[in-house]
Amino acid sequence: MSAATLADALRGHVPRDAREAADLAEILAFVAPHRNPFDRAISEGHLTGSALVLSDAGDRVLLLFHLKLGRWLQPGGHAEAGEGDGAAVALREAREETGIEGLQLHPTAPRPLDVDVHAIPARSDEPAHKHLDLRYLVLAPRDAVPRRAPAEARALRWFGWAELDELGLDPGLRRALATARAHVPLTVHDRGDDP
Repeated sequence: MSAATLADALRGHVPRDAREAADLAEILAFVAPHRNPFDRAISEGHLTGSALVLSDAGDRVLLLFHLKLGRWLQPGGHAEAGEGDGAAVALREAREETGIEGLQLHPTAPRPLDVDVHAIPARSDEPAHKHLDLRYLVLAPRDAVPRRAPAEARALRWFGWAELDELGLDPGLRRALATARAHVPLTVHDRGDDP
């Protein structure tokens, strides 16, 4: 996907609150001068793709406890060389981090569902920078059993909606999950199953 096509898609995104509106404006300003806004070599930051993974029935959310950042997050991360589509990045990263094959984008949710800009602290191998995150609503196949990627997460588990308040999630992730919840439960028709 070209940066111009991405910018067009982002201009159609409807922010849920003032914070998301500010993040969307920052992302649009960032995309404009960069041919490949997913390029990790851009010193101030880069686009990332992440997946808000819901169970097939929409009653659970899959989160991982991130090793480097020390908190519960949605699966997602950096584009690989040649990738320029946030949805493709989100799906690949979610498959790698959860071990679940058959993850699919929600058939009717906006793409992206949510956008968020957040600071990544400096580490020994890279300076502080920003992740300009494009978040997509993703559905797991029925009876999906996640497998933790040890290099990425200390823990990986399904949470019921009522459990999320106890996790200390950041405001952007809480907003994104509230937006995701508005798109469930899915009907049999929405999932493409036979009636």
